[in-house]
Amino acid sequence: MKREDFYFDLPEELIAQDPLEDRSGSRLLVLNKETGEMEHHIFREIVNYLNPGDCLVINDTKVIPARLIGAKVGTDAKIEILLLKRKENDVWETLVKPGKKAKPGTKISFGDGLLMAEVLDIVEEGNRLIRFSYEGIFEEILDKLGQMPLPPYITHQLEDKNRYQTVYAKHSGSAAAPTAGLHFTPELLKEIETKGVDIAHVTLHVGLGTFRPVKVENILEHHMHSEFYQIEASEAEKINRAKDNGKRIIAVGTTSCRTIESAADENGRLKECSGWTDIFIYPGYQFKVLDCLITNFHLPESTLIMLVSALAGREHVLAAYEKAVEERYRFFSFGDAMFIV
Repeated sequence: MKREDFYFDLPEELIAQDPLEDRSGSRLLVLNKETGEMEHHIFREIVNYLNPGDCLVINDTKVIPARLIGAKVGTDAKIEILLLKRKENDVWETLVKPGKKAKPGTKISFGDGLLMAEVLDIVEEGNRLIRFSYEGIFEEILDKLGQMPLPPYITHQLEDKNRYQTVYAKHSGSAAAPTAGLHFTPELLKEIETKGVDIAHVTLHVGLGTFRPVKVENILEHHMHSEFYQIEASEAEKINRAKDNGKRIIAVGTTSCRTIESAADENGRLKECSGWTDIFIYPGYQFKVLDCLITNFHLPESTLIMLVSALAGREHVLAAYEKAVEERYRFFSFGDAMFIV
């Protein structure tokens, strides 16, 4: 399977730069995965497609302000750090720009010394292991000095940090938002619950592997970064109950999908668990738990469009994307949504 099999032409002006004022006012393309039929709606109308007893699975990870801009001690050269993974205590795996200025032993100051960092080692793909030192609580200092790590295709400044969080974000640890969830409001979630739909919370801390382009021609040679996930017993039970009753499991976003597919046994059942996953889902994959997916429109040739194609078929997905371009849907993180039923 070739990378170019998942290419589509996307005009740059369709890349959404700012979130809509009303989260649930985005457009919604409903795609039937069996027939390829499409319908156009407003996102809040999704409630009409959900049935009592269905289980909606949401990823309640919270994005940390993981982008830090500091100065190299000794030269004052500007260095930018992106926090990727907490290793232990105050040691993090990070992405550093420019890397050539961050050799092991380099010290970096943030906020006039409020936060200090030392480069310990260079690891996989040039990432740096960094140890931080500070006085007080790391999370509070990060809130003060850090910026939201918006994807590279968003060039506008974000006015309100909370717009790059879901309304149900709870557990801090992501370097990127689970963006399909950005369309939900507390009111819409309440309406969904009132209809008799169960909402199950899972946690997957989104790493930058989400945005990592597929560079190899044969997609089977692509290596996924591992990400930490956690499912509590009560939430696993909600998913199992819906399955047992013949109801649908609907994942909000590719991260929720990858969490439940990673954690399920061969019978599609879940239990309380946590761990690391580097699951790569592409056409040919047999889903163990997932029935339907709510997702945004993804980058051409990305692992995310490959996952969506595994569920709905490559031809159906590319036809839907072509239609979305024609109808001027908004793409990527702050863009519109698709519901694959």
